[in-house]
Amino acid sequence: MGIKRGTTLATAAIVVVLAATACGPTDDKAADTTKPVGAAAAAQDYGQAPAAADGAAGAKPAGQLTAAPNDQLGQVLTDSAGLTLYRFDKDTAKPPKSNCDGDCAKTWPVVAAGDVTAAAGMDPALLGEVVRTDGSKQLTVAGWPAYRYNKDAKAGDVNGQGVGGVWFAFGPDGKKAAKAEAPAPAAGGAAEADGKLSVAKDPKLGDHIVDGKGMTVYRFKPDTQWPMTSKCVGDCLTKWPVVAPVEKANDKGIVEKNYTVLNRPDGQKQQSVDCWPVYTFSGDKKPGDVNGQGVGGTWYAVSPDGKLITVQ
Repeated sequence: MGIKRGTTLATAAIVVVLAATACGPTDDKAADTTKPVGAAAAAQDYGQAPAAADGAAGAKPAGQLTAAPNDQLGQVLTDSAGLTLYRFDKDTAKPPKSNCDGDCAKTWPVVAAGDVTAAAGMDPALLGEVVRTDGSKQLTVAGWPAYRYNKDAKAGDVNGQGVGGVWFAFGPDGKKAAKAEAPAPAAGGAAEADGKLSVAKDPKLGDHIVDGKGMTVYRFKPDTQWPMTSKCVGDCLTKWPVVAPVEKANDKGIVEKNYTVLNRPDGQKQQSVDCWPVYTFSGDKKPGDVNGQGVGGTWYAVSPDGKLITVQ
């Protein structure tokens, strides 16, 4: 369908939104011929929005997707023009199927498949397509067909949220957008860093970074520095909680370059060192433990300059 994989993410990996610009080079067509739904259903499900033209004809692709912040909903998926993308509860994701056509597609114009790039903060593998009744193709996110709302007049509008109790803005994970509750550390939440990082010594590792509780800080080899990405998601975060943002002024001896904070799509904020996301390990039970060193050949302690310490 022409989906671009420009975000460089592997399947099930999350590209984390860069909160500061210090990291990286700049700073370091679907005509739907299905019978229209009845007026009563349109009034209930489609928001009674007027439409002068067939919303399915001349459907536009999404272009570069963005995970845009919203005060009420957290992160909302938008197209290249900043318009919110929506999903319809009466559709199905497994298998993907659109049940919005006729008058519905006028109020909720379909998003054409093709010419789409995953947003920073989402897995490109979530993007797909569904063939509509006339053979045209519609973008799907996590299997759900994607739409715009014709009452959204400008970038950032979310007037379609909750319409009829069946229309909801997409989050970057393909689920209904919702502000994330802060998860507990045991469930993969940010590790409590007591407001600082510092440098500790280990007989084998030498100088390495620890958090405010003296717990060893680690890096994940599949992560990348630019674009700054975290590929530890889901169950991974249960074992490797992210390090919460800390004050650089307290972190003596640690490299100052590109000491930034990442806004993750799940709502967590993660500290980085030289643009590398950092974590702790649930298998470390007391200060000085280095049980995460070398796990899977991908997890390693971090030197004060942000580099991996690969000694075993």
